[in-house]
Amino acid sequence: MCLSMSETRIERIGSGLLTRNDVLAAAERIRGRVHRTPTLTSRTLGEDVVLKAELFQKTGSFKVRGVLNKLASLSADEKAVGVIGISAGNHAQALAWGAAAEGIDCLVVMWASASEAKVDATRGYGARVDLEAVDPAAAFERLAVLIAETGRTLVHPFDDPVVLAGAGTVALELLEDAPETETILVPTGGGGLVAGIAAAAPDRRVVAVEPERSTAVHSGLAAGRSVPVKPDSIADGLSAPFAGEQALALLREHEVESVLVSEAEIETAFRFLYARAKLACEPAAALGAAAILAGKVTGSGLAFVVSGGNVVAETASAILASR
Repeated sequence: MCLSMSETRIERIGSGLLTRNDVLAAAERIRGRVHRTPTLTSRTLGEDVVLKAELFQKTGSFKVRGVLNKLASLSADEKAVGVIGISAGNHAQALAWGAAAEGIDCLVVMWASASEAKVDATRGYGARVDLEAVDPAAAFERLAVLIAETGRTLVHPFDDPVVLAGAGTVALELLEDAPETETILVPTGGGGLVAGIAAAAPDRRVVAVEPERSTAVHSGLAAGRSVPVKPDSIADGLSAPFAGEQALALLREHEVESVLVSEAEIETAFRFLYARAKLACEPAAALGAAAILAGKVTGSGLAFVVSGGNVVAETASAILASR
């Protein structure tokens, strides 16, 4: 497939904020390489509430959408040198899988407390994993060192407009399946998914939902810039130590709302999705349901993204057993 026009378009994204047209272009670029995940209903939550089930996506989360869009933009020389990423787990797995599919050498920076199952899965997809860092903040410092040493191209999990464009394709599918949607609730860590969705759906209300104990976007919006936070939530898939500057700029432009949910509310939503929707999601993916169940987001035409399903059995069983 000829990518010359796509590559030109991808390069141009960096000159300004992401637009819906960029997301539409990303959708064409990754078409046939990702699953079109189902859009489900939940009458228990409301007559017109729908769920976008990205836990059924390849590698178990939405992340592969942005990864494939980014890898399509790389030159032959960049592919030859290899790529590098950083992640608590879902982006790591998506990048490892995508790089293997493209025949690109992949190195992923994680940290010592990252889920062992997600580390193993990342290695299983073919990537090498660096675990020298003790926590997310230290991991980003380690990332900078490794980029300088290796010359690899960074595939950023939440602050690259090309990655964001791929993530935004979630919203295109959702709105095709449920055009009556008025509000989209998005689990949020560093802001990549919610920013991509805001760009893809500029005529809809978009709400970033974060744990009270992991507030990278909420704190960044309040400060007017990216600020460091110390994530400590059961929703480990949202453990970004800061929000992306480009993501924050998009969220401000589209007046995206920010909502926080407690650990107890996340666990309640996790149990609800498992028992009533039959979705074995990860805690991070339950935040949209948490905001609705807690009455923190109301209105008609609600939709939320169930962003991933990479949860270890011990975590899932502990939440399900508690009340």
